[in-house]
Amino acid sequence: MTNRRKFLQQSGAFALAGLLAPRLGRASEFFENKSKMHIGLQLYTLGDLMTNDTKGTLQKVAAIGYKELESAGSQKGTYYGFKPKEFAAMVKDTGMHWRSAHVGGAPFTIEQIMKMAKNADDSARIQKMAERFKNMPKMANLKENYQQLADEAAEGGLSYLVCSSIPVSTMDEIKTAVDVFSKAGEACKKNGVQFAYHNHQTEFDTIDGVRPFDYILNNTDKENVKMEMDLAWATKAKQDPIELFKLHPGRYPLWHVKDLDKTTMSPAEVGSGVVDFKRIFDNAKISGMKYFFVEQDQAPHPLENVTNSYNYLNKMA
Repeated sequence: MTNRRKFLQQSGAFALAGLLAPRLGRASEFFENKSKMHIGLQLYTLGDLMTNDTKGTLQKVAAIGYKELESAGSQKGTYYGFKPKEFAAMVKDTGMHWRSAHVGGAPFTIEQIMKMAKNADDSARIQKMAERFKNMPKMANLKENYQQLADEAAEGGLSYLVCSSIPVSTMDEIKTAVDVFSKAGEACKKNGVQFAYHNHQTEFDTIDGVRPFDYILNNTDKENVKMEMDLAWATKAKQDPIELFKLHPGRYPLWHVKDLDKTTMSPAEVGSGVVDFKRIFDNAKISGMKYFFVEQDQAPHPLENVTNSYNYLNKMA
């Protein structure tokens, strides 16, 4: 009787373990990936802090715990007034890694930018952004200077060069984007750098029966042109990031980890809004994600905001 009871107990335990194995496997995979992945920051979030005190701001970011960085254009130019090698050395001195740089795809008119707005809040945010950028020096863009930007990415030791945005509100603009990305992707490949494209909402608007998102990915080389998935803008466009991953598995090596306020649907601290990050991170393998960067457009209190976002991701289970 004792042996039979022991056998039944063990059998029950094994059966329970079998039922739980898939869940535990997914969770352990998530935690294992999380332990290997360092939290990154898109420096656009910090606004003028990066322009006014580049070195000091980088030191503060490192003190928060961030390890990976993605740069953005500034009032002092593409690399905050420094040469790519100089900026790379400054980042290295803080113990962080400069992995990626955002550059423009093509010059925008204010009318083209405003087409990206979906509501009054978007319009106000874009107007504020346009005001900030109008006094910036003219910076190189991929349409006119793709070789220069590919060379600078290699000079800075970058793994990725990312198109931050490009007009895609007409079929002519979408076809131009495909041409620009194909040339940039080839130039980057020759330099040992991976090219990628960062989405907003507008890539999911239907133009002449097609979505720019689909047209671009279906008409560019999957090895030369990757995607940086902005989780918030995809969510705001009523897209499921995981379903997008499944459309092009392994083509999303970069993510922007951004949240949306539950009321206004404007960018917010990670973990404070509507984006289901745990579910998305559980599907990181499908996307092919290598690095992810916290971003919060027009963050009201940049260092405080990115600290709270970091703490949420660091504790996320």
